[in-house]
Amino acid sequence: MSDIKPFAFVLMPFSNDFRDTYNLGIKATANELGIIAERVDEQHYSEPVLERIYRQIDTCDFIIADMTGQNPNVFYEVGYAHAKSKLCALITKDAKDIPFDLKHHTHVIYDGSVSDLKEQLLPKLQWMKEEFQKQKTETISLKLKVSDETLTNSEYTSVGSMNLSVNLKNNSEKRSPEIEAIYITTSDTWEMKKNDLVCPSEQSDDATKRHLVAPDLRRLSPGAFCDTKVKMSKRFWSKFGGDELKDNYESKGWLLVEIVTSEGTFKHENAIEVLFEEFPF
Repeated sequence: MSDIKPFAFVLMPFSNDFRDTYNLGIKATANELGIIAERVDEQHYSEPVLERIYRQIDTCDFIIADMTGQNPNVFYEVGYAHAKSKLCALITKDAKDIPFDLKHHTHVIYDGSVSDLKEQLLPKLQWMKEEFQKQKTETISLKLKVSDETLTNSEYTSVGSMNLSVNLKNNSEKRSPEIEAIYITTSDTWEMKKNDLVCPSEQSDDATKRHLVAPDLRRLSPGAFCDTKVKMSKRFWSKFGGDELKDNYESKGWLLVEIVTSEGTFKHENAIEVLFEEFPF
């Protein structure tokens, strides 16, 4: 029996200005990876269009959304997709089109050309496809969620902080193996706390730090999930460091998360892109 292809639901304005972006940039790139990408206007259905959009978001494997021009319908639909914990790839011609609180999500800023869009979108979709396949085959799946990104400035330092939620779910029909530990690998500039206590860590020769996080639950019933929350912080500027103080700092890269169980270790690489800005109030 052939593998079922993942389905990407595409959210974007239905304008001729986006025709090449959709057909040659998004759809063609998805097809190269064996992903079915569709917009609602090319589907056949009998229910009202909004109900169809919500149902497609509910059932799709991940979302591709063009945020160019800050279309209110697209923004609303992306918000609904995030509430449903869908993997979302956001694309735009202008970085200003992606709001502050969405900048940590996977996004592509392209120069308006189809070739540039394809070049940047291809690895993003490849990663999302691999994450989809992991969730379908692994006993314990993992999702990360970043929230409350803030920048705190003082006379002497500028420190960025964010909350990281590690969501684990048992996809099997039997009780999960015992979860012994969660390890999160970052660069050695990050500090991690759980319940206001610094997580134990070890530094490596390659300038990375491996943080030990105690899971909130040790065993998961069939279909059950748990959220383990930590707070991450990093000093971006020091008065004595010689660097120039900035109004905001962008941090992006990959987090390696290891779920250590009695039956083996599940490893996940997760793309993280976060913009830290000081709130003006």
